[in-house]
Amino acid sequence: MTDVIKLLPDAVANQIAAGEVVQRPASVVKELMENAIDAGAAHVRLLVKDAGRTLIQVIDDGKGMSETDARLSIERHATSKISSAADLFAIKSMGFRGEALASIAAIAHMEIKTRRSDQELGTQICAEGSLVKSQKPVQTPKGTSVSVKNLFYNIPARRNFLKSRQIEMRHIVEEFNRVALANPQVKMELHDDNSSRYQLPKGVMKQRIISLLGKNMEQKLVPVKVETALADIYGFTGKPEFAKKTRGEQYFFVNNRFFKHPYFHHAVENAYSQLLPEKSFPSYFLFFQIDPARIDINIHPTKTEVNFVDGQGIYAVLRSAVRKALGSHNLTPSLDFDTEQSFSSQASSAHRPVRSPEVKMTPGYNPFEQQDAGRMRSSPPHSPVAGRKNVDWQALYNSPSPGEPQSQPIDNTLITKENENEKAYFLQLHGEYIAS
Repeated sequence: MTDVIKLLPDAVANQIAAGEVVQRPASVVKELMENAIDAGAAHVRLLVKDAGRTLIQVIDDGKGMSETDARLSIERHATSKISSAADLFAIKSMGFRGEALASIAAIAHMEIKTRRSDQELGTQICAEGSLVKSQKPVQTPKGTSVSVKNLFYNIPARRNFLKSRQIEMRHIVEEFNRVALANPQVKMELHDDNSSRYQLPKGVMKQRIISLLGKNMEQKLVPVKVETALADIYGFTGKPEFAKKTRGEQYFFVNNRFFKHPYFHHAVENAYSQLLPEKSFPSYFLFFQIDPARIDINIHPTKTEVNFVDGQGIYAVLRSAVRKALGSHNLTPSLDFDTEQSFSSQASSAHRPVRSPEVKMTPGYNPFEQQDAGRMRSSPPHSPVAGRKNVDWQALYNSPSPGEPQSQPIDNTLITKENENEKAYFLQLHGEYIAS
């Protein structure tokens, strides 16, 4: 009886691995842009034709590769990011598995041009289906340019399963946004079929969010910042009144790596409890800085799944940070592009008197539409609230619950309205409850 187990050829093994790493053109965009960030690029350009079917090209001005490094870069499990198993618990780079370029080269026509700053000539490598067709010296700018053409040319079934141009381009833009949001210090460009879609100058986080999602985002953002022994959490979350009916602008980053985490998403939604209409979703752009030894990102080739050692503790910290930010957002001045306020400065701003704009409403008006009626509190006729303009709500609000720290004083504003036959007073508490 003959033996039946045999080693697969490298070309076949690479195609199998490519099925996990490269699911669609957007996967190529993600891998190439993250390589550019790892190379220390200050300027990254992404060029796309036919939603990635015809061409995906990423050009950076990073440190580049030597001739030997360029040749090894398309081999499986070849990487400059780690060298031992212990390095898996101290990963600070975006890539580390050594599979991306090998997987892409297995299912496309790839051209790499690269040069280090200390070399006069660079290297050009052309590969098709994991086979190197040519390698030669070439004149090229410092950095690296990777062109991927005819994606899935040798896997027609996968190519046929690609969606329409609009859908695939939407996925590409989403991957571009994720890398761009995590790296506001890097100038980035996106060109789609010879037209410029994004020209993002380097700047601070809020400026990058506005550049990507529109100027109207400036009035929608609330700064979040907290530093604890478990994790430092910072970024922005959206004001409740600007919540959307679809999930879209929701981003988590850990050590500048985008990740998905339903458990932490629940923490954010819990912080918005009773603040949002039914089936509405808040926007958030939240960054976690954590000791790499306290997380595990080596779960899936896409590296969007992350396990946290202190998940429950971080959940509580995240929920508390978002709640505090929402509680003070109408007392916090808008941020400048060049400065981002700390969490402590938000708390100190609560001491400054702030005049709320006059709000015209009738006694039965509900500003939250179909919200739970329990959120609208009305004082009975004999209540000491009725008919008073000066209520010491500061003492009431600052009375902590058992086991809770003392809160900062909040300046609550009394809103009045004159009717023809009566005079009613409305008091807004915490920017959320209305008492009459």
